[in-house]
Amino acid sequence: MKEKILITRPIFEDVVKYLEGYFEIELNRGPKYSADQLAEALRGKDAVLVAGGEKIDADLLTKVHDLKAVCVTAAGYNNIDVEALSRAGIVATNSPGPADETVADFAWGLMIAVARRLVEAEHWVKEGQWKASAGSRFFGTDVYGKTLGIIGMGRIGRAIARRAVGFRMRTLYHNRRQLEKELEQECKASFVSKEALLTESDFVILSLPFTKENRHIIAAEDLARMKPTAFLVNIARGGLIDEAALAAALQQNQIAGAGLDVFEQEPVIYPALMGLPNVVLCPHIAGATERAQHGLVMMGAENLVAALGHGPHAFDPPGILNPVVLKK
Repeated sequence: MKEKILITRPIFEDVVKYLEGYFEIELNRGPKYSADQLAEALRGKDAVLVAGGEKIDADLLTKVHDLKAVCVTAAGYNNIDVEALSRAGIVATNSPGPADETVADFAWGLMIAVARRLVEAEHWVKEGQWKASAGSRFFGTDVYGKTLGIIGMGRIGRAIARRAVGFRMRTLYHNRRQLEKELEQECKASFVSKEALLTESDFVILSLPFTKENRHIIAAEDLARMKPTAFLVNIARGGLIDEAALAAALQQNQIAGAGLDVFEQEPVIYPALMGLPNVVLCPHIAGATERAQHGLVMMGAENLVAALGHGPHAFDPPGILNPVVLKK
């Protein structure tokens, strides 16, 4: 008898067929589950492929007793409580890797968009206001030759840094630990304190996971350290920034601008950010290409297959977050 799994949102059909080779599948083709609906759908399931950011926490696990694996189709996994899953003996996995270069591309696009005021200029043109030369109206900031600061130097951070070489930028980074010398040389990046990075950088990009320790890693005092000509870009997770402090800094021209793809309460955006001309807001689309998304979903599926003891990586899923559970 096949094990039963839940897929929380519609995914690529070839991935569904791949999973059907191993399991009996329930696929949610309707609206996103509420917490109660998710608990009900998970009853009797051996595993779940979390494809829509659904929250799986300690409270939900009190209502679900058959789960053996929770597999996220994204690199970020702050929507699942790994500690609670580990206590319950449930394998947790994420999908790092497939979207790294895609997200790095987007980070650069967002940085250039806010520095060169592309969104403001586009709106001006579409509103029919271009009657003569724009003159100095949309003077922006050069990116070439400036100092780039990256907070979080994992795979995506390093991909961003490699692109900076072509822009002849000086690259600084801050990380939990310093990279090996070979990686630093590859990225042409220098390890510095967070304070030094904020003080010296013309562009600051956040590329680190969201954790309890990292919540509001950019707060009012951090924004105060930045140059008034500097820009802040976030393509990681919204809770990394104190959005009220950022809105105040942008309103007061304490920093020059911000590019944001993620928000603390998304899809709700902190209201004071909405009308500001010096911020570019995007709907969490840094990894939104078909190639990247297919890779993320397929990796999540392969993790699930392995977590339940099937396939070439049986009991050794590549995206394991709590290997202690497998050891038990």
